[in-house]
Amino acid sequence: MEDQLNELRRLAAHAENRRTETGIPRVAMVQGAIPEHELAAVYDPMVNLILQGSKSMTVGGQTLHYDPATYFVMSIDLPAAGVVRSSPSGAPYLAVSLTLTQPIIAALLADVPTTARREEQPTAFSVAAVTPQLLDAWVRMLRLMQTPSDIPVLAPAFEREILYRVLQGPMGWMLRDIATPDSSLERINRVVQRIREDFAQPLRMEELAGEASMSVSAFHRHFKAVTALSPLQYQKQIRLLRARALLLAMSHNVTTAAYAVGYESSTQFSREYVRAFGLPPAKDAVRMATALS
Repeated sequence: MEDQLNELRRLAAHAENRRTETGIPRVAMVQGAIPEHELAAVYDPMVNLILQGSKSMTVGGQTLHYDPATYFVMSIDLPAAGVVRSSPSGAPYLAVSLTLTQPIIAALLADVPTTARREEQPTAFSVAAVTPQLLDAWVRMLRLMQTPSDIPVLAPAFEREILYRVLQGPMGWMLRDIATPDSSLERINRVVQRIREDFAQPLRMEELAGEASMSVSAFHRHFKAVTALSPLQYQKQIRLLRARALLLAMSHNVTTAAYAVGYESSTQFSREYVRAFGLPPAKDAVRMATALS
């Protein structure tokens, strides 16, 4: 597998220290140190493959570590904090990702036999050992950057193969469930989208549980199993991340940012902001602006 990884590293060598588009739909890459505030975000569903260095992802109280021997899958939108590290040799962090979409996975499922075993406790994120077959599909995908005219014809086939390799692996059930109507994971995902859209509004647990077709207690239990967060914790993280973006854009001061994302008390907002990001809102905004300058 080292030969495959070396070729992938060469192909992705021009990535920058931010999300770098490849010209291939839904495929991006990143290299080097990433500003800390950009690693605390709402992450889209994705398959993430590290080529060099390592990364830790923390969702709720759970932290997963992965490196070139493993790959990471996130199947629904989740607020998370990441930490990237260079390789022991000092080579910079380097990774590629494929954003997941339900229609593409659903179209593939009709042709894929059910072989992946479901975990006892469903979750929306996990790490698994990489395989030569998965790396091979990634190599052919990234080679398309050298022949852009081939992308429209060949990229969909290579994307299907990457997804197929994930579906056949230990986390295949995760992709299968998120693209299967009325699975518990898909129902929780519907609620996640509702919370993201209405993040500034008070949570009404009975309504959310009804949308998931669950009792309130079952909904709360399933939501936390999937996201590692309670619904209230999920909403709070979304609010704080949105407020942080407003402060960085300098379009709001601390008080107006707090009210814009649904807080009724700027004092409570500042207290929870410090707990999440380590600095009061105004000082954190200065730190982020300095890092970008």
